[in-house]
Amino acid sequence: MYNRNSHKDLLGAGLTAALSAGVVTSFAVSQGQHPLVAIAITSIVTGFAILCRIAGIA
Repeated sequence: MYNRNSHKDLLGAGLTAALSAGVVTSFAVSQGQHPLVAIAITSIVTGFAILCRIAGIA
């Protein structure tokens, strides 16, 4: 019905996922998790969110 800007949608999905995962993993780091593991988790979740947005799942 309307023309959505798909680039903006991907950017929004990536930013939302990165911020959300970053909050959770920062709590995990404060509880003793290694920071590199937290960064890896955040990047995997962000990539998965972008792939889901491309596939039209979310």
